[in-house]
Amino acid sequence: MSDQLTTTQDQGDSPEDHEHHEHHVLVGAEATKETLEDYTLRFAPRHYRRWSPGVVAISALGGIAYLADFAIGANIGISYGTTNALWGIAVFAVVIFLTSFPLAFYAARYNLDLDLITRGSGFGYYGSVVTNVIFATFTFIFFALEGSIMAQGLYLGLGVPLWAGYAVSTIIIFPLVIYGMKVLSKLQLWTTPLWLILMVLPFGYLLISHPDSIDAFFSYQGENGNGATSLGSIMLAAGVCLSLIAQIAEQIDYLRFMPPRTADNKRRWWTAVVLAGPGWVIFGAAKQVIGLFLAVYLIANVAGGAAIANQPVHQFLEIYSDILPAPVALALAVILVVISQIKINVTNAYSGSLAWTNSFTRVTKRYPGRVVFLGVNLLIALILMEANMFDFLNTILGFYANCGMSWIVVVASDIVFNKYVLGLSPKKPEFRRGMLYAINPVGFGSMLISAGVSIAVFFGVFGPAIQPFSPLVAIGLAVVLPPVLALATKGRYYLRRTDDGIDMPMYDEDGNPSDEILVCHVCRQEFERPDMVACQTHDSVVCSLCLSTDKLKDHVLPAQPKAAEPVPAAS
Repeated sequence: MSDQLTTTQDQGDSPEDHEHHEHHVLVGAEATKETLEDYTLRFAPRHYRRWSPGVVAISALGGIAYLADFAIGANIGISYGTTNALWGIAVFAVVIFLTSFPLAFYAARYNLDLDLITRGSGFGYYGSVVTNVIFATFTFIFFALEGSIMAQGLYLGLGVPLWAGYAVSTIIIFPLVIYGMKVLSKLQLWTTPLWLILMVLPFGYLLISHPDSIDAFFSYQGENGNGATSLGSIMLAAGVCLSLIAQIAEQIDYLRFMPPRTADNKRRWWTAVVLAGPGWVIFGAAKQVIGLFLAVYLIANVAGGAAIANQPVHQFLEIYSDILPAPVALALAVILVVISQIKINVTNAYSGSLAWTNSFTRVTKRYPGRVVFLGVNLLIALILMEANMFDFLNTILGFYANCGMSWIVVVASDIVFNKYVLGLSPKKPEFRRGMLYAINPVGFGSMLISAGVSIAVFFGVFGPAIQPFSPLVAIGLAVVLPPVLALATKGRYYLRRTDDGIDMPMYDEDGNPSDEILVCHVCRQEFERPDMVACQTHDSVVCSLCLSTDKLKDHVLPAQPKAAEPVPAAS
């Protein structure tokens, strides 16, 4: 969609001015219409969030149906041995659960995606553009990985050449993602039961019929037989797993649609947030362990098993073949792969299109439509697949993990320490243009330092002894630097304004975002109170997207005078 949401200038009295204004409004309304399908780039309003906590949670967890975990678990086990791999997976699970919890809570409580949370958690209005690029990179790397697995399944089951399978696995996603959350929630709900049965069946069969495979699993020393337990190997394994840390951003793209938390639904609300937010890593870690278990079984019991042990489609096919006739086994393996890859890649494509669109809109002040960047994300993923990225999986994911960890851990650190412990960052999130500084050195600086130093460690700049510990370097710096920089700057770069010019409460008596309706005078659409700001040049209000596309700063409120601007305190 190429329509651009533009801004109005002060209205003149001439017919030409009036006609020009009407044109702006019509174009803006068209662009706005698309964003209202699932509130792209916006606060998700209460009147749209009609799903129960359980439905939101199941939809979010449906997005972790990917088989990449099986490949990751197999790869790190083959490289470092079972013991090192299991400890690495444990490190991965603990780090991700702890860092994801505050992010998931903020998304569900205040109905914002992770980019909008990042803006007000130490990065600033433009500072979070770089984290959007990091997240978009995550989505197309994992889209390519999942698409590669699907292509392997199509080749095995239907004889489709890999290059064609890559194209099919990409093109099939496009029509499913166009319509946003309404279609995705139904897709995830309908496909989850069958997926669970097909995934759990082979693992349960091996445990019952081949109990000796358990001893073989724990004694496996890796492909080179040098899998003795070592901290370096554990951290290298954990580094690969931690590339999945940005998965919480995809979980949040669903969690932002949670209903308001009330006294009546409090328990169900918290259960859904914990399970579908940080809880995703429990399921992810389990899949990695199962992937390694199946790989070790193939290596020990199947001729030529070492060559296919890290390919999920072969893992499942071999086990199905022990239970069922060959044609049925092959059919089930292909069905499992196709269902899994569609479930996760609709989420990858959807979230990636949001991330690209968000960055582009803020930088250029132009909204081209999410569908444009859906195509861009899919094209990049297809190129990676055709370049056979599957063969370089450990290196790609190990490098990416440093960027992802730096971003996620910095935001989590800002929420926990700067908002709740030090009170230097406002507790209530802020994302609207004009209310935030362009760049906040607290989060933006912390992330650049953390990512830069840890990537240098990853590539051996500081010597081979410390090289395996780049994940610890990234995490350590990302935890410590935000409170240090917040203290050094006294929290003055969080809020450019403390008053948005609207004399109406932002939150209701339960602390949930208000559902009061206001009309944006630019696009003439109705939005709820948290999405709106007073207009600088008109006696009216303007929505967050119209502010984002305001090239002339016609609607953006000026900074508050320094004398009137207190140091942001916990509220």
